[in-house]
Amino acid sequence: MRVMWSAVLLLALAGHPTGVLAGDAKAGRQKALQCQTCHGLDGVAKIPEAPNLAGQQEGYLRKALRDYKTGARKNEMMSVVAPALSDADIDDLAAYFSGIPVEVKAP
Repeated sequence: MRVMWSAVLLLALAGHPTGVLAGDAKAGRQKALQCQTCHGLDGVAKIPEAPNLAGQQEGYLRKALRDYKTGARKNEMMSVVAPALSDADIDDLAAYFSGIPVEVKAP
């Protein structure tokens, strides 16, 4: 009985909309090549209009990308890019950018 409940829980988590299970950061790095013009491959924005993504919380990045994809969140550039992302792409990108260490330096 315990094995059955474990299997049910695992299946439920796999389809959880907030993405409880982490994406593949290595695959996310490859997918981030398309993000580097604005957000940098290192997650540090290269243009003033783009936010830094390095070190952001994985759940936040996942939700933001899904919201851009559905149109719940609006941004001219992201509305072009996000609809082409699969759920796996979003999970992988979130895992990659959230895993980039951030160093805060004193002035």
